[in-house]
Amino acid sequence: MEYVLPILFLFISFIYSSVGLGGGSSYTALMAIMGINYQLIPTTSLTLNLVVTFIGMLNFWRNGHGRFNLVAPFLITSIPMAYIAGSLNLPEFMFQIILTATLILVVVRIYIFDGLAITYQLSNIERWALIFCLGSVLGFVAGAIGIGGGIYLVPLIIMFGLGSTKEASAAGAMFIWANSLAGFIARFQLGAFENKFIFPLVGAVVVGGFSGSYFGSKKYDSKTIQKIMGVVIILAILILIQRML
Repeated sequence: MEYVLPILFLFISFIYSSVGLGGGSSYTALMAIMGINYQLIPTTSLTLNLVVTFIGMLNFWRNGHGRFNLVAPFLITSIPMAYIAGSLNLPEFMFQIILTATLILVVVRIYIFDGLAITYQLSNIERWALIFCLGSVLGFVAGAIGIGGGIYLVPLIIMFGLGSTKEASAAGAMFIWANSLAGFIARFQLGAFENKFIFPLVGAVVVGGFSGSYFGSKKYDSKTIQKIMGVVIILAILILIQRML
């Protein structure tokens, strides 16, 4: 366990950061599978999300893909919801249900939703309704279980014509970072933080996050990368369901 998680998280952070994501879905899933105290899981995932997406923001924005006005409206509702959810002390079974359901939606997003080559022009009312609702839901998920929500936000930005692929990745990195910070503050106040467990994992994702976001902001194809990470999540879902039954 001491060496397995850092190695796995290095690989995961490399893959996720290459498309502007933090990796929270896979961090959370793997820790749940390996029997880590469920109260530490969200705090750990949020901490790692903070590190990876901060590096991602630097690389994507340095290469000219950052647009603060693209992500700022989503943060209006997501940040307070991430803090509120991070303050909740969920029962373990409820945590597992929310986690499993969220990961199933991640897989649907990667293999079904992502393949829909459609765009839709929103009216002003529809646009703001989408922004506020999506921000609230994704913020809650971030604070409650440690998944930052960028994996849903990025394709929706592209689908609704709000930004390019690289701009969406840059926005996703900032969105995850802000929500992770709000959720982390709330979780830290609850005392759900363990230095000896988290710090080796932080070192691993620094290496993976820097290299992944560097190549992702320049060279890698996001769809190929996401298909690869989807396999990891499917395996995690199967094991989580087996444990709950």
